[in-house]
Amino acid sequence: MANMELQMGPQLEQIHGEIHDNFRALANGFQKLDKIKDSNRQSKQLEELTAKMRECKRLIKEFDREIKDEEIRNPPEVNKQLNDEKQSMIKELNSYVALRKTYVSSLGNKRVELFDMGAGASDPTADDNVQMASAMSNQELINAGMKTMNETDQAIERSKQVVEQTIEVGTQTAVTLKGQTEQMGRIVNELDTIQFSIKKASQLVKEIGRQVATDKCIMLFLFLIVCGVIAIIIVKVFSPIHPFSFLNFSC
Repeated sequence: MANMELQMGPQLEQIHGEIHDNFRALANGFQKLDKIKDSNRQSKQLEELTAKMRECKRLIKEFDREIKDEEIRNPPEVNKQLNDEKQSMIKELNSYVALRKTYVSSLGNKRVELFDMGAGASDPTADDNVQMASAMSNQELINAGMKTMNETDQAIERSKQVVEQTIEVGTQTAVTLKGQTEQMGRIVNELDTIQFSIKKASQLVKEIGRQVATDKCIMLFLFLIVCGVIAIIIVKVFSPIHPFSFLNFSC
């Protein structure tokens, strides 16, 4: 089917072009393989062709996924054309796989069988969605698409539930944070009150200290007066002459 006859989006068109580029490379590669006489070089060429077939297999899977994604938006005749093109590409890939097996048998080279071990089957399209889709009728494809859509809807519903739970947890967390913020505000106010009380207490202690210092000076002065009076009394008691007799004489 010609590329211009197919109605496909840019992504599908790009994948479709890459697949056919690989098919052309496979065709040229097998033509060159016929001209190679050395078995080692033939083995190396087969390994390169195997890598190309593996890439084709991956691209066909992508092509199939894109068809399913666009199936709802496309009219039925376009979907039929795209599915027919997909099956045509699968058949062409299988023809290269069969050709590879022929060369492997003729060479008896086990190294190229690494592709089979890596792919999980001897056929690149075996045991995967591409081969299953090629064997389905249009109704089966529609049923499979509806099943996939239902599974997608269920996954979306589970995602919605997770989002709702996340929003609920976020709301609870916001309430908790608000309560903690208010509590922190009260703590800050209490700390301000305590700091003010400490300042007042510090001023009071300073005033008390100044008053105590003043009281000490007064007590020291009184102590000195008392000591002076005691000294005068002692002198008067033990002295034979009155210490202030000269005052009387002068008078």
